Amino acid sequence: MAKKIMIIDDDIDLVEAMRIILESAGYEVIDAQEGAKGIEILKKEKPDLLILDVMMGTQDEGFHVAYQLRSDEETRDLPIIMVTAVGTQTGYNFDLSRDESFLPVNEFIEKPVNPHALIEAVKRNLSLV
Repeated sequence: MAKKIMIIDDDIDLVEAMRIILESAGYEVIDAQEGAKGIEILKKEKPDLLILDVMMGTQDEGFHVAYQLRSDEETRDLPIIMVTAVGTQTGYNFDLSRDESFLPVNEFIEKPVNPHALIEAVKRNLSLV
C-alpha cells in the first residue's frame, strides 16, 4: 500500500506540482489550502507525512499548525517537512541544528522546490515512522 502524504499549502499550483512529483514516485497525495481545514482532513485521513507551508492566511500559519499537531497525542510523531519561501520573503533562514528547540518540524526545504530534493526528504522522513 502506498504511503499517504498530505500537503497543506495555499499555492494550488505548487500543490499540484508536488502532487505530480510525489505520485510519480508512488505516493498517495491529499491536500488542503489552509491550516484549520488541513488539520481536520489530516485527523480523518491519517497521512504518513505532512508537507506544510509557513505563510498562508497569516505570515506564520504553518508554525501554528505544526505546534498544534505536536501538542496532540494523536499527531505528535507525524513527520513534518516545511516547504516554504519564508527565508526568501523575510531574510531569515531556519537551521534545525541551531533552531531545533523551538521548531516543530523535522526538516525545512526552501521554495522553489527541487523535485529530487523533495523525494529524498520524503524518503528520509518516512524512515522515521
